[in-house]
Amino acid sequence: MNFFKKAPTVKEQQRENDRELRKAGRDLERDKNALEREEKKLELEIKKMAKEGNNEGCKILAKQLVQMRKQKTRMYAANSKISSVQIHNKAMGANIAIAGAMGTTAKTMGNINKILNPAQISKDMEAFKVASAKMDMTDEMISETLDDIMTESGDEEETEGVVNQVLDEIGIEISGKMANAPSVSRNKVGESTSDIDKELMAQLTKLKS
Repeated sequence: MNFFKKAPTVKEQQRENDRELRKAGRDLERDKNALEREEKKLELEIKKMAKEGNNEGCKILAKQLVQMRKQKTRMYAANSKISSVQIHNKAMGANIAIAGAMGTTAKTMGNINKILNPAQISKDMEAFKVASAKMDMTDEMISETLDDIMTESGDEEETEGVVNQVLDEIGIEISGKMANAPSVSRNKVGESTSDIDKELMAQLTKLKS
């Protein structure tokens, strides 16, 4: 005999209760079916005696039939009670599961709160902000230093030459366009404009409207 048997948990006890209730319901249903078969046999016997004119026998069997039907009614009531207890037992199991889930959730939230230290997070964010600003300043200083080195090495003259070359190209392009543009004849100031000027004026008027 095991004197140190571990007591079942609430969930295990709930499962055991459900098994016992199902077994009790099956046993009761089996007894009820057997009683109904006996009831039909008794009814046939009563009809047989009635045809034979055995009134006393009919009365005795009729009393038995009444008692049998009362017993069947009690079985219906018991079966209904078992079903009700089964529903209650399942509801209790669901509540246990909910309570367990809530307990797990609370524990998880507690662990998260331990990990997410607001003071430490604020400190880390401030450190990141300072480091980011320092990195930007360092990058700017490096860029300025490189610009100074490039300027001192004569890159400024090279850069100016490239800029002048681009301007010359643009100037040639503009000159080419101006050479192909229609001439403007003016007798008085504002008296006449070229087709290009008219088109530009029309677009400006359209934008203002």
